Formats: sequence, C-alpha cells, structure tokens
Amino acid sequence: MNSMLGLGFTLGLGAFILVGAALVFVLKNSNKLIEFSIGLALGVMSFLLVMELIPEAMELLGEQYKGQNRYFILMAGMIFGVAMLKLLDLFIPDHEHHEHEDHEDKDVQENLCHIGYISSIAIILHNVIEGMAVYGAVSSSTSMGLLMSLGVGLHNIPLGMAITSTLYQTSKDKKKTWFLLLTIALSTFVGGLLMFVFREELLNNSVLGILLSITSGMLIYIILFELLPHIMEAKNKKNAIMGVVLGALVFLVSMIFG
Repeated sequence: MNSMLGLGFTLGLGAFILVGAALVFVLKNSNKLIEFSIGLALGVMSFLLVMELIPEAMELLGEQYKGQNRYFILMAGMIFGVAMLKLLDLFIPDHEHHEHEDHEDKDVQENLCHIGYISSIAIILHNVIEGMAVYGAVSSSTSMGLLMSLGVGLHNIPLGMAITSTLYQTSKDKKKTWFLLLTIALSTFVGGLLMFVFREELLNNSVLGILLSITSGMLIYIILFELLPHIMEAKNKKNAIMGVVLGALVFLVSMIFG
C-alpha cells in the first residue's frame, strides 16, 4: 500500500512545477517577472544547496566511508557536477558573443534561453533524486512522507516560474515550453519509479550520497555562473533581490513543514 502511495506522492509533486508555470502565463510574462522569478530560484537553490543537499550528502557518505574519504568523494562529486554543466555549456548557444551593439536584445534572449535549458537539466536530475527520497520517506511513514512532499512542493513553485519565464520569453512557443515543463514535472515520479522497481539496489547510502554530491556541484554552477550574473545585470535589481528574499523564505517555510 505504501509503495503505491509513494508513487502517487512523487507524481503529485510535479503539479507544483506546473503551478509555477501557470502563474507566469496568468500574469502575462514580463521582464520584471523574469527578474523576480530568477531571484526566487536563486534564493531557493542557495538554501537547498547549503541546508539540505550538502549536509545530506555528507551524512550519507559518512555512513559508508570513514575519515577524510567522505570529504574527498563529496568534493569529487561536486567538481564532476560543475564540469558536467560546463561541458553541456559548450553545446548550448552562448550569449557572450557580440557582433553589433544593436544585437543587445538578442543576446539577452539567448542568455535567458541558456539559463532555462542548463537549469532544466540540473533540476531534472535533482528531482529524480528528490523523488527517490520522498518515496523512501513515504515507505517509512505516510505522515512524514506527506510533510516532506509539501516541503518539496513549496520550493518547486518558484523553479517552475523561473524555467517558464526564461524559456517562453525566448521562444514564445507554448507547446515547446509545456513539453519541457512536463518532463521536469514527471522527473520526480521517475525517481519514485526507480525506487519502486530497483529499491533493493538503490537503497544504498553510498549511491545516494554520490548522486547528491554531483547535484550539489550542478547547483553551484547554476548559482555562481548563471543566476547570480543575471541578477547582477538586471535593470531592476530591487525586484530581483525581493525574489531572492522571498525564495529564501519559501524554502525556510518548506523546511518547517518538511
């Protein structure tokens, strides 16, 4: 019974991503909304990295490896995560090549598209791992799984806003945007499904710790080299900073429930 309930919870988590997307379309997407939503994502991702991912990876690795080995594996995983996105970066249209000054708007659009795709890749991996964690929590306790799902869902809303804002602003293609959003939304369920099918193999602290280390590196890359520079160059920095603060508050509230 708990196994099917766990799958249901991981499937339901995708709805929070779609809620964030719907807010963007209802509010008629604008530059201010983009700056605000990217600020939200920065606030959420920063707290997620520092307060959940790295400590959880350390705890899981500490149960499997003694002494300094866990720190070495954590750092190696984070470096691998950064390097992975840097490599992917080379295959995504870059926004730093300027031929004429009147191409500034086009460069901004490419920048937003770049952030949207690179963030989506990391978020999908993060959601798969998150789905595995939620499934495990539900299997242990339904009430704990429900609270954890609520916490996870709360910080998925601004991420859905950020992805939708950046991608739709550049492509104006709702079908393409919704296809990627559905892929992101279903990625949490994929994590739950992996736990359901391969629970004996995947209920391994070493494997989960390494995956969380890699995800931490990916978020470090996004925060330092994608989101933060975009906010620093924002025309309305006050709007962006408000998003960062609200994103941090949303995450703290999610921790209280989770």
